[in-house]
Amino acid sequence: MVLTSVGKMIGLQKKTSGIRNICILAHVDHGKTTLADCLISSNGIISSRLAGKLRYLDSREDEQIRGITMKSSAISLHFVKGDEEYLINLIDSPGHVDFSSEVSTAVRLCDGCIIVVDAVEGVCPQTQAVLRQAWLENIRPVLVINKIDRLIVELKLTPQEAYSHLKNILEQINAVTGALFTSKVLEERAEKETESENVSDTAPGDQIYDWSAGLEDTDDSHLYFSPDHGNVVFASAIDGWGFGIEHFAKLYSQKIGIKPAVLLKTLWGDYYLNTKAKKIMKGDQSKGKKPLFVQLVLDNIWSLYEAVMKRDKEKIEKIVTSLGLKIGARESRHADPKVHLNAICSQWLPISDAVLSMVCNKLPSPLDITAERVEKLMCVGARTFDSLPPETQELKSAFMKCSSEGTAPVIVFVSKMFAVDAKALPHNKPRPLTQEEIAHRRELAKRRHAEKLAASQGKELLEKPPNENPPEITGNTGDTKGEERQLTDQAESVTSKAVKQEADSKESFIAFARVFSGVVRKGQKVFVLGPKYDPAESLHKLSSQSSATDDLPLVPHMTACTLENLYLLMGRELEDLEEVPAGNVLGIGGLQDSVLKSATLSTSPACPPFTPLNFEATPIVRVAVEPKHPGDMPQLVKGMKLLNQADPCVQVLIQETGEHVLVTAGEVHLQRCLDDLKERFAKVQISVSAPIIPFRETITRPPKVDMVNEEIGKQQKVAVIHQTKEDQNKTPEGIQVDSDGLVTMSTPNKQATLSVRAMPLPEEVTRLLEENSDLIRTMEQLNTSLNEDKKKHEINQKTMDRIKEFKQKLEQHLQGRKWRNAVDQIWSFGPRKCGPNILLYNFEGYKRSVWQCLGNAVKEVSKYRDFDNSIVSGFQLATLSGPMCEEPLMGVCFAVEKWEINKVGEIPSTNSQDSEECDAIERNQNEDTTLTSSCTDEVCSVNEHQDSSQSVTESPEKISKHKGEALLADCYGPFSGQLIATMKEACRYALQAKPQRLMAAMYTCEIMATAEVLGRVYAVLSKREGRVLQEEMKEGTDVFIIKAVLPVAESFGFADEIRKRTSGLASPQLVFSHWEIISSDPFWVPTTEEEYLHFGEKADSENQARKYMNAVRKRKGLYVEEKIVEHAEKQRTLSRNK
Repeated sequence: MVLTSVGKMIGLQKKTSGIRNICILAHVDHGKTTLADCLISSNGIISSRLAGKLRYLDSREDEQIRGITMKSSAISLHFVKGDEEYLINLIDSPGHVDFSSEVSTAVRLCDGCIIVVDAVEGVCPQTQAVLRQAWLENIRPVLVINKIDRLIVELKLTPQEAYSHLKNILEQINAVTGALFTSKVLEERAEKETESENVSDTAPGDQIYDWSAGLEDTDDSHLYFSPDHGNVVFASAIDGWGFGIEHFAKLYSQKIGIKPAVLLKTLWGDYYLNTKAKKIMKGDQSKGKKPLFVQLVLDNIWSLYEAVMKRDKEKIEKIVTSLGLKIGARESRHADPKVHLNAICSQWLPISDAVLSMVCNKLPSPLDITAERVEKLMCVGARTFDSLPPETQELKSAFMKCSSEGTAPVIVFVSKMFAVDAKALPHNKPRPLTQEEIAHRRELAKRRHAEKLAASQGKELLEKPPNENPPEITGNTGDTKGEERQLTDQAESVTSKAVKQEADSKESFIAFARVFSGVVRKGQKVFVLGPKYDPAESLHKLSSQSSATDDLPLVPHMTACTLENLYLLMGRELEDLEEVPAGNVLGIGGLQDSVLKSATLSTSPACPPFTPLNFEATPIVRVAVEPKHPGDMPQLVKGMKLLNQADPCVQVLIQETGEHVLVTAGEVHLQRCLDDLKERFAKVQISVSAPIIPFRETITRPPKVDMVNEEIGKQQKVAVIHQTKEDQNKTPEGIQVDSDGLVTMSTPNKQATLSVRAMPLPEEVTRLLEENSDLIRTMEQLNTSLNEDKKKHEINQKTMDRIKEFKQKLEQHLQGRKWRNAVDQIWSFGPRKCGPNILLYNFEGYKRSVWQCLGNAVKEVSKYRDFDNSIVSGFQLATLSGPMCEEPLMGVCFAVEKWEINKVGEIPSTNSQDSEECDAIERNQNEDTTLTSSCTDEVCSVNEHQDSSQSVTESPEKISKHKGEALLADCYGPFSGQLIATMKEACRYALQAKPQRLMAAMYTCEIMATAEVLGRVYAVLSKREGRVLQEEMKEGTDVFIIKAVLPVAESFGFADEIRKRTSGLASPQLVFSHWEIISSDPFWVPTTEEEYLHFGEKADSENQARKYMNAVRKRKGLYVEEKIVEHAEKQRTLSRNK
């Protein structure tokens, strides 16, 4: 097919009904990029012979080497069907789990997607993940079952077996879709029920619960994939063929004389053809007949493959003539039968026609965007669509119309930023010369030639006798002119070279975006709306008519910027555009200073920011990066900033220690990020640390049995007193630890005493807190705004319901005597006020709860009120770094059992040390603050000092106030700092009074392997502390699917090792799943006789938890207790060698 011009594409962009924005989604290696190649070759961009070998959309070098896609890239295709013309914006996405963030960015810009499934492997873990992502974004899928040639050539199935295998795969995929649909229906029903409960006040006896759950009434037929709906294509992309059953229905309706509509319904399913009666009958299997699909479709494909593979020339010629195809001599004589096959199939059943016509028929255009999807996009967080301001709600109609009129507001969503070489930008490309330019250059060349001739003639004249003066002068002048011109030419070339080099070394960022409404023009000014932008707040300051060109007051999370360039994305190429109407995917240049990773652009300040993208994979693999030469540090910092912008999933942090840390989703992702840093963004040599593995610290209930499974307390203690002595020495003086783990501590100035106890939280509660961290953050914000007496925010009802539900769940899980009233006494969560640890207050005379936002806030003034923030801050610090290896805590509950603040009269100041300390503190503070007060006494107590510092700023009458009250009123003085430190220490000691454990991050690992390599897979797993959860055999294949969990700490090099050990027959997929307690105690030493017999005195069989703990401590530069050398004496032989 001919190559389509850019002008034609621009024309098609204006016809919104003919646009299809689609992406290709699948598991890794199921044939997405090969399918994309086949579709691109139909537009003449690449040769059809190279389709599948070239992998055109994998433009990066490492993508070509590894053979996997690592970034989503877009291309626009032109498709003609009948008299209709379509513009198809195709986005190819990665299938590897490390790059699932790229899938999210692609899915947001599309209206439909092609799900590709390997006919041999069937539904894989990533297939389910991409189906879920498509479902969450409300985009419609169609299905391509690819690699059907493998069923013929590799598995050597008969057509009948292949048919039942394909039916199985379809059922599996529909089961995944069905599960997603069911959960949605049940959620909606639950919401309706709660609403109806609020409305109806019927007597309890009248309510009869029906168990139907509303699934029978809802129509879900449009969701499922079925060949007779026309949303399934059977294909082999590498051989270039694909078909939907409507192709065969048309073909056979003429031959057999049965209506195409009847054939469409019966070609897939248990129908067979009664040849005598020329009728289609039901129930093929019971009568032992061939199904129609096998008889009319698969048998033909199988016989074609057989003929070509066996080189049966007569049969091939017969098939080719009956199909009316023309095969070139080159293909038919080729040594590889696949080439011959490709030539026949791609003419008989071209895959591009089958797939693109299915896309145009079944997938929606931008005009068909559903109201549900628009509302979902416009509501950030827990807000409902009805709670948005009216100006914002009006924008919904602009979305739905997708209009390109001049009055329509421009709304664009940028899903990611990607870096391109500045050389690849259209204005930097060498362009072909026009006729005029060629003529102009010819003239210049002639002139230069003439000047050279003149100059050489002048030289000849110089050598002649001096009587011919006049021409000599002219020659000379010409020569100097020539020299001047040469010099200027040189200077120009030098400067142009410098400019070129600069341009070469620069990376340019282009925003990958889609226009949802209005027309985007080059040089237009728009608002950039950050994810936290709230239209309700800004509309008070701005009118909804104001545009980005006006001088506007500062609004938080909103900036204005200019769209410098607009590009049509054509795979590896970019084409300049002047304007882009609604419904199109485009690239925007010049946004790198305004947009970090994704953003919403609009000309209307009433537009809300879109819902943030939901990423499947969480970044977990951390490494510290530093330059080999310290002088390159600025380039590295700059490079990391660029990398952060170019990759949607990577996180770049500078830790408290000053390390530059890169957080990535997995090993392959990490490798790609490091390559990018070295070669594109920083262009410096870097050294990379070993992966920084995150751990969490927790406590458990005291164990019932010891390390040799004997009940504790029953066995005979051996005389090991040294360990208990060490335990006693752990706690310094001034700290009391009770037998049940209650720790009591006083502040250094003896003004306050705290008693804290640590308890392990039940697992369900920890999980609940982790899942609801966003909700806890929202609660924290609401409480803060209530405390500061701001106008009470419009707390939306949905959020309130979610908070109530969260509270009820907590109450369900925290039951029993130990947790009585615990939920009402929650003071704070931590670390960072939204983590999986809880602080409770358990003492009299204080009421403050995290549930203030539910309307039960008690505004009371007590002596604790000024300092409660200090206690909370101490708790936050304690949960952020635990005592074992300074890692965050998880699943721990701290209860403050007692908090006494002594009045000043009760201060035990008899100790002379105390007064000296006070004196020292006082002196330091006097140096910091110059006080004009009457207190000149040398031994001035802290209290008076505090009082006097207040009296300077306040009125003199207050000096006579009681000293203690003055101390307590100052909630930012030294006392609050002492409280924070004391609380932190008390929490740490309370933690150490209980059995401590480390928690490791765990991956779920799914491995697909054949039976012969199962043993090797298990060997690698057990060596790396993995634990197999289940193994099942895939129906119809010899492949086993093994599900296991593996600690992140042991996962580095795991995929490579498995591939090596199994000769590439098994490939694992690792996804971060949860935190798990490591059962062994890091501080364990043998104490009973049995343990001594079993483990020996040293007990130096490897303690996994201790190994991890020491590794983290070493990395952080903390003290590690280990003996480097055991017996340093040199070994002597008693008998001398003679």
